[in-house]
Amino acid sequence: MSFRWLKPYMPRSLYGRAIAILLLPVITLMLVVSIVFVQRHFEGVTKQMTRSASREVGVLLDAGMQPSEIGASRLARILQISAETVPLEEMPRQDSRRWYDFTGAYVIGEFNRLLPNLQALDLPNDGVVHLYFTMADTGLRMTFDRRRVSASNPHQLLVYMFFCATLMTVIAYFYLRNQLRPITRLADAADAFGRGRHVEYRPAGSTEVRAAGAAFLDMRARIERQIEQRTLMLSGVSHDLRTPITRLKLALTMLESEDRAPMEQDVADMERLITEFLDFARGAQEGAPEPVDPHALVARIVEDYQRGGNAVTLAEREGQGTVALRSGGIRRAVENLVGNAVRYGSRAEVSVHLTDRALRIRVEDDGPGIPQALREEALKPFARLDEARNQNLGTGVGLGLAIAMDIARAHGGTLRLGESARLGGLQADIVIGR
Repeated sequence: MSFRWLKPYMPRSLYGRAIAILLLPVITLMLVVSIVFVQRHFEGVTKQMTRSASREVGVLLDAGMQPSEIGASRLARILQISAETVPLEEMPRQDSRRWYDFTGAYVIGEFNRLLPNLQALDLPNDGVVHLYFTMADTGLRMTFDRRRVSASNPHQLLVYMFFCATLMTVIAYFYLRNQLRPITRLADAADAFGRGRHVEYRPAGSTEVRAAGAAFLDMRARIERQIEQRTLMLSGVSHDLRTPITRLKLALTMLESEDRAPMEQDVADMERLITEFLDFARGAQEGAPEPVDPHALVARIVEDYQRGGNAVTLAEREGQGTVALRSGGIRRAVENLVGNAVRYGSRAEVSVHLTDRALRIRVEDDGPGIPQALREEALKPFARLDEARNQNLGTGVGLGLAIAMDIARAHGGTLRLGESARLGGLQADIVIGR
């Protein structure tokens, strides 16, 4: 049996689900106890007391006394039942009770069943029971205390049960909150680390949560050591590779030959390839996130491309505020997207949309775009969808989009590719949650 239809109605947070798990059995237990209580107490006890009272009334009626003598008799005083005559025209024609008097329905039903000569029964607000009988030429009204046919304070059990359930639920909530807090702290630390931020965390809570927290700390330490070692390695590789390239460039400037220009182009292409490899290997882990105005950052990138003679414009700027970003990494990602846009198209438009929940940087161009079936492949490292075109327009190795995706993921976001509705080419969105 599938319960998927319940999924939209279930709480999404851990606290919400824990409270639901806590309250569901309490409410169910209260409903079951209430139903049983109503059935056994309101119905069973009331019927038993009503039968006893009906026997006493029957004894008075069978005593052979006149209606005017019943109220003054010694038997009526012993049974604590008062009786008085009522004119026939003043006799009620039907039973009456208050609408919220649940036990009154059982009282009326039992008296009518046990006393066939009963004409009407009245349960007023003054806590008494009025029984009306028609005698030979007059009417008789018997009155006695309502407590003789209904249990006193029948709501006490429900009140006590509700109070105790509420008290225990509150106590259980505070205890449960202390148990869930280490889990939420672990989730916050893991989320922050996924966004490239380091949050102080110390394992706490139950044994299982402490074990998970210790495993997270070990994993974070290993990843940080790996990043540190990779950074040191890249620094050495960058220096070792750039030094011979610089010597080659210097030697070529001193060479007087007709083959000098192609050789200088090869060296320039080699340097550009090394730069792209190092950018991809470096990723977005340089520095710590800091508050950055995305509008100002993107505006500077657009101005730099415009000074270089590229047809790049800033289309839209929505929202205000700052976002915790690694400005160097985001700049590299946006520059890669804009560089691809002006390489494969004639113009590019950049827009920034900032809300309370997310930051979106969009780059659109009027180039050939990327077919939907190949967009996932285009985000992979070293993916070259059209090698001939890449060779003609530059010496890219298919790392531009991969670098942008890696930087977006390091900020807890993603890179989405689509079709530009305004320019008809590729639309690339960097989306980062705040």
